Order: sequence, then C-alpha cells, then structure tokens
Amino acid sequence: MKREFLNEPWRKIASRRRLLLLILVLTPALVAASVMGSLLPHRGTTYLEASIIFVYCVLFIWISLGFWTALAGFWTLLKKDDRFAVTRSRGELDAPIRAHVKTAILFPVCNEDPERIMAGIQAVWRSLVRLGAADRFDIHILSDSNDPDRWVQEEAAWNRLCEDLGAHGHIFYRRRRINLKRKSGNVADFCRRHGAHYTYMIVFDADSVMSGETLIRMVRIMERRRNVGILQTAPACTGRETLIARAQQFANRAYGPMYAAGLHHWFLGDAQFWGHNAIIRVKPFIKHCALSRLPGKPPLGGDILSHDFVESALMRRAGYSVWLAYDLEGSYEEVPPNLLTELKRDRRWCQGNLQHLRLVFTRGIFPGHRALFLNGVMAYGSALLWFLFLALATAEAISEALIQPDYFTPAKSLFPVWPVWDPMPALTLLAATGVILFLPKVCALLLALIKGRRKQFGGFFALCGSILTEVILSTLLAPVRMLFHSKYVFLTLMGMGIGWGTQQRDDEGTRFWDALRFHGGGTLLGLVWGVTMFQINRVFFWWSSPLVISLLLSIPVSMLTSRAELGRFFRAMRIFKTPEEVRLPREYEDIDRYMQSIAEDRSGFGIPADEGFLRAAVIPGVNTLHRTLLRGPRTLAPEIEERRDAILEKALNNGPQALCKKEKKELLYDAQRMRRLHEHIWELPQDELEKRWKVRLD
Repeated sequence: MKREFLNEPWRKIASRRRLLLLILVLTPALVAASVMGSLLPHRGTTYLEASIIFVYCVLFIWISLGFWTALAGFWTLLKKDDRFAVTRSRGELDAPIRAHVKTAILFPVCNEDPERIMAGIQAVWRSLVRLGAADRFDIHILSDSNDPDRWVQEEAAWNRLCEDLGAHGHIFYRRRRINLKRKSGNVADFCRRHGAHYTYMIVFDADSVMSGETLIRMVRIMERRRNVGILQTAPACTGRETLIARAQQFANRAYGPMYAAGLHHWFLGDAQFWGHNAIIRVKPFIKHCALSRLPGKPPLGGDILSHDFVESALMRRAGYSVWLAYDLEGSYEEVPPNLLTELKRDRRWCQGNLQHLRLVFTRGIFPGHRALFLNGVMAYGSALLWFLFLALATAEAISEALIQPDYFTPAKSLFPVWPVWDPMPALTLLAATGVILFLPKVCALLLALIKGRRKQFGGFFALCGSILTEVILSTLLAPVRMLFHSKYVFLTLMGMGIGWGTQQRDDEGTRFWDALRFHGGGTLLGLVWGVTMFQINRVFFWWSSPLVISLLLSIPVSMLTSRAELGRFFRAMRIFKTPEEVRLPREYEDIDRYMQSIAEDRSGFGIPADEGFLRAAVIPGVNTLHRTLLRGPRTLAPEIEERRDAILEKALNNGPQALCKKEKKELLYDAQRMRRLHEHIWELPQDELEKRWKVRLD
C-alpha cells in the first residue's frame, strides 16, 4: 500500500459526510416504518405485517439514498467552487505530459458492428490529430468476436480505417482465440502483452466516444495527481433515436450531472469505476487489480462478471485513489435502443452485481467500496424487495377482506371497539414518498434554469414538458422493469446462470411476437392480479391499479417506445431534447460522415460487408489481409488435417452456404487452405462464380 497516499485531507471529510448520510437515511426510514406500522390493521403485531414493515423500511432507505445523493449533487453544482473536484487545478496549470508518457486507448469488442466501431475510432483519432497530440496515443482494438463473419469484417474495417487515416503503427487490431473472462480478461491480456509500453490506458466500450480535449485533460490530471489510480468520467448518453432511448438520454443529461456530483460529494477519492470512459494508471493496475475466480460454481461463483467495481476497490486497497470527474465534458456513450435490449443487458449486470455479495467482507477493502458493493447489489435486489412488498401487501389485503373482523375485546364489554381511521399519517407518508421521488427532478429543472442551460434542452417549456413526459414514461415502465429484475435476482440466487450475449446497438424496433414472448407472462400476471383484487378488495385494487395498468400495457408500450419514428416525432416537438441534439459534437459529425462514406462504398464484387467469410474467400485483398494476420505455419495433427480438408472440399463443391459457423471459423484459422479456396474460386466459370459465390463482376 502506498503509505504516502493514506493521510490525504479528503479522507476525514469523506468519513464525516458518509456518517451524515447514514443519519439522514436511517432516521426518516425508521420514522416512516413506524408510521407504516400504525396504518396497518393490526399495528404490525402479526408476522405478515411485521414483514411488510421491515421490507418497507429497507426500500425507504434505498430511495432515500438516491434522494440525498441528488440533493448533495444539487448543492455541489450550485457552488462556485468545489475544492475537492479532481479537475480543480488549485491555481496551477494542468501538468504537461512528460516526454516518455504514452497512453493506450482500448476498444474491447465482441460481435459488434465493425463499421460503427471504426467510425467512433476515427472520430477519436481525428480529434487527437486536430490537437496535434496523436503521437501521444495508440488505439488497440481488442476483439473477442466468435462469429466468423464479424471476425473478417473487423479485420477489413480496421485495415481500411488505418489506410484512410494513415494510422498504421498507431491503431492496432488483435483477436483472441479463447475468450477467457470476457472483457476483463481481454484487458488483462492486453496488459500482459503491451502494458509495459504505456503509462496510462483509457478503456472504452464499443460505442464510446471521447473528444481529444477530454483525453488530453485526463492524462494531464493523472500527471498532476500521481496518487490517482483511476479517473472515471460521467459519460453523456447520446446517438440513439428511439423513444425510450431518447427518454433515457434526456434523463442522463438533465438529472445525470446532479447525481454524478452527488456521488462525488459522498465518496470523493473512494469513487467507483464503471468499466469504460475512464483512464487507469497501468503499472498499479497490473500489480494490484488482477481478478481471481470466486470459489464455487456460477452464477455466484466463477469468473467475476462486474469487474469494474472490484478493480476500483482493489486499486483503492493498494493506496491509490479513485475519482469521479463529474464536471468533465466530452465523454459519450450510447444507451440500449429498446426495452428488450435494456432488459437483456440488465440480466448480465444483475448476475455480476449479485456476485458482489461474496466480496463485501473481503479483507482490506475500504468502507466506501463495501458500500458501493452493497449499492450494486441493491440496484437489482431492490426490485425483488418491491415485488415482495407488493406480494405481502396483497396477502394482507386478501386476508382483511376474507377474515371476519372481531370488534369485541377479550375483556367483557357491552359495546364493541370500532376502528378509527385517521387519514393524516397516510397522507403524510404518501407526501414524503412523493417528495423523495420527485423533488430531485424539480432540482434538476432549477439547476438548468440557474445555470442558463434551458436552451440546451429546447427552452423552458420544452424542458418542463420533457421532465413531465419522462416521469410518465418511467412510471409506466417501472413495474415492467421491477418484474424482470425480480426474476433475474431470483434465478441468480437459485443458481441458474445467465448468458452473456452481444448487445444490440442499432435502432431496430421490437416486433410483436418478440414483445409477446417477453411480456406475455407479465401481462397475464397483471390481468389475474387485477381481476382478483377487483373481486376481493376493491380499495386495494384502486391503490394498485397503476401497476396493473402498466403490466397490461407492457406489450404495446414496449413496441411503441422502440420506434425511431416516434422518437423523431417527439424530437420535432422538442420533447427529450438534449444538448448534443441542439449542437452536435464534432466527433459525431465525423461519425456520420464516415458511416455515410461506408454506405456509399460499392466495392467488393457486390458482396455485403457482413458476409465476412465470403469476402475473405473471394476478394483478393481481404484474403491476403486475413492470412497475413494469422499466426505463422503450424504443424497440425493428422485428424485435424483430415477434418479441415473435408471442410475445404465441402466448400469447394457446395459453396459457403453449406458450411456452419464452426466450419467457417476452422477454415479461417488455416492460412494455407484459405489460399487454396481463394485460388479455386477464381478458376470457376463466371456464371458459376456468380451463382455459388455471389460474385458480380460488372
């Protein structure tokens, strides 16, 4: 541990702030739980009611954490100066970058759209070139793609990008054969191979974009603050056009800065790492942040999936601080384009976050990061608690409706004791919950007005309309998300593993049958729940009707919110307008131009770009490039030689459609047979060349 970094002034301040946060959260929660107990028919004396009170108390703590984080962020952003902001220079200029310092920008990818990835990379590179700082950076594309067509497409797209930019020697491509430990394993493999050549590495997601100014500023902050191990930015969400994506982009830009500033206020140098759009000091990362496997079987054992929180905790344990640069602009990412894609992503994140239960009491972890582990667990565990709370409340409502009440006390009395209903405690509790949920949105509106940012959201009335529409939409989707997250948590705790597939990153809408398959069970549950409560307890039915309506409408809402045309309609009305839509960042202008040039490219003998294997077999340049990037000649076992010869013969006789993905991949690993396949194809007559191999020579 770096002893010289242990007694920094921010540590005592952070401890005091977190103690204050604990008081601010626990005190109202205990009061609210007491009020809730007084509202129940038996005043919490039954096991069922005691369970309701306990779950409600935990949930009140959870929503209170978000409330006080938002208010802390509101106060932080209102202040003229934050003395603990990592971007603050304390009257000094940012440190110049030392001559020997070089930074790697990592793009881990897995079966993503290569053209969109290269478009983002060229935008980042052009931004660095404009500033004259490109020689300080290298870009590494780290592929885990197992789709043979994507593999070849990535190689060709990388080569074209390097030729267009003249960046061979600065932009590198490598594909792993074995996808060990997913993204974290990919980054670790880079560190083993090339980490010694770089002082810092900036980790991106496949859809991440950052301006050159931001990249250089991050390096200079790390140069000035040698005790910082990880510097995390707060990415702005942009680039999508579907309705749900635009709503999330607006929420990110309107509320996100406030919550990011609040997280900074409470955690300071014990901040979290989100796995992308962050700069890392390479040497301590290699030395201290290697991830071992958790004991036991997946899903709670095995490889650590949500590696980012763990890596930040290990970096902090080593004595280096981790900071959130909440006020650093020029960092961007994209959101899922529809609800189904979002829920598929959440399924992976849920399993990874629940693994943190195994790490909360790891030796040497600082209290702030233990709290972040629990926060990650509750991000999805709270959904199961909400579902449990509703189930318990429903059981209580059914019990009260079916069991005949007894108004006579055990002692002999001539008169019954009638229940007296006082509405004030219930109204007070409802009002307090409303304040906790919606006051942060009012604060975000005030902050935009005070800071003069209303024009960035389309103007005052557009901003108010966007907030109101976002509240309605998020309220409508909240029960659907709760139901799915509850299912994910339950399955994970029951030991049922969850897949880790490729993310959808285009604006393709949700089809009816997909929506029915995903939301049919929730719709049926809402229908049964609503009809049952309407028959048994009419009062409770009206209280729970918003949840029932949300579940009943989940199929059409999921489909409608996935439509890009509906998102563009709202954009025309200036609803969900964001600063990036009012003024498009130059990096995204470069992305649009690059994607347009790709769309207009008619080269390649008429073979679509996503037919990677076919292009590697047919197009001379692609075939040569692919064979060049393979390992040198290898001695193969006789059975492997025989199997590959059979696959080659199958392709020669029947064309590429006769091969499965596994067979295509095996041929792609063999440079000699890919050369023979290519030579044979071009010996075919023109009509057979076009029929079997889809080649157009005109």
